[in-house]
Amino acid sequence: MNGIIGKKLGMTSIFNEGGKRLACTVVEAGPCVVTQVKTKDTDGYEAVQLSWGEKKDKHTSSAMKGHFTKSNTTPKRVVMEFRDVESAPELGSIIDVGLFEAGEFVSVVGKAKGKGFQGVVKRHGFAGVGEATHGQHNRLRAPGSIGACSFPGRVFKGMRMAGRTGGHRVKIQNLEVLKIDSERNLIVIKGAIPGYNGSTVIIER
Repeated sequence: MNGIIGKKLGMTSIFNEGGKRLACTVVEAGPCVVTQVKTKDTDGYEAVQLSWGEKKDKHTSSAMKGHFTKSNTTPKRVVMEFRDVESAPELGSIIDVGLFEAGEFVSVVGKAKGKGFQGVVKRHGFAGVGEATHGQHNRLRAPGSIGACSFPGRVFKGMRMAGRTGGHRVKIQNLEVLKIDSERNLIVIKGAIPGYNGSTVIIER
């Protein structure tokens, strides 16, 4: 396997051997259950489906109950596929934090925090007018001009303007694994990862 599903618990800091303080993120990863192994013959492509997080039976459809029964597991909340797997595990096997080692580098995929509808200062880092003198009124955070006059007579696509911010898929690469806690299924990753505390993340090699 080349990845695992987890939950972001929050950020903290630890000290390395040299006494340097390192900001890090704690992720509760796994244990995940292999609920399906897809092959080219049956599905047209190769992939491994992992499931994580308990889910109540009353909130699970009959079709999904039968799907989880094939792998001898209870209904799960999160179901994701992983491709480019070198050696596919068996159906029903457990994938835990033992997949990773301290010192290796991983990539983390998560959903960024949603900021809602924001102006250009927060969304794109505009500076605004900068001064409130010389007749300026309520223009400190305004976007300014967005185009020319009669030619071309329109606003070009991609113009940086106000709009909805955040809530998109983000992948952070080359993050170092500082510590592994196998008993509590915890992975301590150096730096920050996308998402709010309690959000679902994917850790990949």
